[in-house]
Amino acid sequence: MAQYVRPESLEEALALLADAPLTILAGGTDYYPARVGKPLDDDLLDITGIDGLRGISDGGDGWRIGATTTWTDVIEADLPPLFDGLKLAAREVGGVQIQNVGTLAGNLCNASPAADGVPPLLSLDAEVELAGPDGARRLPLGEFVLGNRETARQADELLTALHIPKAADDAVSSFLKLGARKYLVISIAMVAVVIEPADGAVGSARVAVGSCSAVAQRLPDVEAALKGQPLDASLGQQITQDHLTGAISPISDVRGSADYRFDVAATLVRRALGALGAGGQGQLETAA
Repeated sequence: MAQYVRPESLEEALALLADAPLTILAGGTDYYPARVGKPLDDDLLDITGIDGLRGISDGGDGWRIGATTTWTDVIEADLPPLFDGLKLAAREVGGVQIQNVGTLAGNLCNASPAADGVPPLLSLDAEVELAGPDGARRLPLGEFVLGNRETARQADELLTALHIPKAADDAVSSFLKLGARKYLVISIAMVAVVIEPADGAVGSARVAVGSCSAVAQRLPDVEAALKGQPLDASLGQQITQDHLTGAISPISDVRGSADYRFDVAATLVRRALGALGAGGQGQLETAA
């Protein structure tokens, strides 16, 4: 008979993981839909009862987002404009019911190439905190998500938190997503941008694209091209498709061809940059 356990402490959870392999449940919004009509015969470790794993806190030099923090928690949190992109992405993670129970840890550990949370967290320079039998370790998000449904988490580890470093007080961010319809859709492409201004120009920029490779990717050539550019509505015009070449590797599927995805990614990057340069904020994009 399948086992279901819901520990109340991290120590208890880690002891259970060390004793036997368990499927970790943080909200179930990916796990349960994938098993409709099938027997639930996995041994489950539900981490939603563990104290200290939910919530967002300011540690002075950065923010800590607990693993079981929900997307609704992110949407409703009092956070600076640096997090606007993450909030926009949070509103696109399913409907409100999914946002109420779906967690950031679950979204990352599911490691879908189309996970809405990964590009904005990459643009925030997020680090992942993992707890295991030998203590805690941290690694950049880009080193945690390794491929389609593949992460660096070991079988006896739990993802316990995300850490976001502080940025300039006037840092701004956005998120754009293209899908076949307005809501409740897997993206064709998505883009997240963070800009730290400096004297009316771009001091630094962090740009990430999702759904255009097995893992969401930062765009180093785009970021380098933006540094020092005037922060105005023309900002997106500085970027061409050549800046994305080599950084992403779109595939063709039922949602769009590889060439279409590449063109969309470049277009969304330019739109997001133009909106931020003009003092605006990105909104969900729909297919023409």
